[in-house]
Amino acid sequence: MARISVSIGSNIEREHHVRACLDALAETFDGLRVSKVYESEPVGFEDGRNFYNLVALFDCDWTVGELQAWCKRLEVAHGRRPDSPKFSPRTLDIDLLDVGGLSGEHDGVSLPRTEILHHAFVLKPLAELLPDTPHPVNGERYRDLWNALDTRDQRLWPVSFIWQGRDLSRD
Repeated sequence: MARISVSIGSNIEREHHVRACLDALAETFDGLRVSKVYESEPVGFEDGRNFYNLVALFDCDWTVGELQAWCKRLEVAHGRRPDSPKFSPRTLDIDLLDVGGLSGEHDGVSLPRTEILHHAFVLKPLAELLPDTPHPVNGERYRDLWNALDTRDQRLWPVSFIWQGRDLSRD
């Protein structure tokens, strides 16, 4: 079994889609752990609503291709159009960040995801869940990468978010 990390984001009906994604992850995979939920301003968007972002960890023995296909099916099931522009509002966005420490191209997916090193909305919740885990390529701990990230143009803040009776902002 490999430890998988995924980033989850939504800026359309945010609470509904994030909850539905977490429910699907919990029903499908073992050992689900979830970061706090953060609200963030859209990065790269000319005009857009704020996002809810978080990271989830789970254990799985699926291939990268199987994981990617599952994520894309869930996005489509929640109204995401596969042909929508890159920087457009979205109901649900699920990206594989790391699959058992793999690096390079696997089943058409580049791992680890490059956004880990550049976007606060990915790195902050990842560092929260795995502070002492090294990045698979550069070997730096996620906590240290977070502390070194220039976040002046990347505002995010934790929000109260209830899922399955738990306030994720308190965990």
